[in-house]
Amino acid sequence: MWSGPPQPDQGLPPPLAAVPVPWKSTDPCQGHRESPGALVETAAGEEAQGQEGPTAAQLDVLRLRSSSMEIREKGSEFLKEELHRAQKELKLKDEECERLSKVREQLEQELEELTASLFEEAHKMVREANMKQAASEKQLREARGKIDMLQAEVTALKTLVITSTPASPNRELHPQLLSPTKAGPRKGHSRHKSTSSTLCPAVCPAAGHTLTPDREGKEVDTILFAEFQAWRESPTLDKTCPFLERVYREDVGPCLDFTMQELSALVRAAVEDNTLTIEPVASQTLPAVKVAEVDCSSTNTCALSGLTRTCRHRIRLGDSKSHYYISPSSRARITAVCNFFTYIRYIQQGLVRQDAEPMFWEIMRLRKEMSLAKLGFFPQEA
Repeated sequence: MWSGPPQPDQGLPPPLAAVPVPWKSTDPCQGHRESPGALVETAAGEEAQGQEGPTAAQLDVLRLRSSSMEIREKGSEFLKEELHRAQKELKLKDEECERLSKVREQLEQELEELTASLFEEAHKMVREANMKQAASEKQLREARGKIDMLQAEVTALKTLVITSTPASPNRELHPQLLSPTKAGPRKGHSRHKSTSSTLCPAVCPAAGHTLTPDREGKEVDTILFAEFQAWRESPTLDKTCPFLERVYREDVGPCLDFTMQELSALVRAAVEDNTLTIEPVASQTLPAVKVAEVDCSSTNTCALSGLTRTCRHRIRLGDSKSHYYISPSSRARITAVCNFFTYIRYIQQGLVRQDAEPMFWEIMRLRKEMSLAKLGFFPQEA
């Protein structure tokens, strides 16, 4: 069905003139017949159509080309805008990356500085802590030395008080109580200096006094003095050094070698550790009328020698609550060794400020007391 000619605004050529078409027979028995006029009109119409066809096709091609050019131009402009926009974004991202890189470098630098300052502060704190610890340890050593000295003085005072009481005064400590024949020279005569050596061995070293030697010849043994000087350069309580090794072998060991070997070893260890306590038997706490009636078998047998002796003192090892009763001879042997260790501890702690020779002779005197105590010589108690 034909809908009519195209509108002029669509750009198409004007419509061709209507060409009348003759009726054609469709009968197969009749041939194809057309009139001469129809043929002429048909040829003229075809000729006119052939002349107008190329012009319309050219217009269509030109129109298509112009449209394609416009599309290309618009596409090119769009791509340029997109490229420009992408470049701007890349530039902004580069700037952001550069800024973040600078921030990272700054943070890394600050972190390194902070780490260095923390390490420096930590080293400073450790150094101060070490210095404080060293000062505290030094103060502790000094305090322990003072405590040892005070304990020795207290022990000496106890011994002095115990050995001289109103009920039984020590006549050696109080010459005025001696008989006229034993009191020594009267006014105008000098007292014999050897009487001071009869005092308790624990009194003089603890008080820091040097006993006046008896009138006897003395000569320094060069070997012993050399060993003492070597030890005095760096005082120590290590028994492996030549000086103390000799004293242990010749004096300390034999002096503390009792019959009861097991208890002897414990006593020796307590003396070396300065944890041995000698206490008097508290018999004075009982009424005076009943003192003679007190008969305790444990106070009549020495725990170290095993001999039956009147035990006026007892020992306690460390913090133990057990006590062992000892005889006067055993007490003298233990006291002699304790006096020696107390003196060398004073030397080690720097409390004895004397020349080498007086210190050497004091040590020889203490060794002499250990030897005498080992042989059974000890001051008699009143």
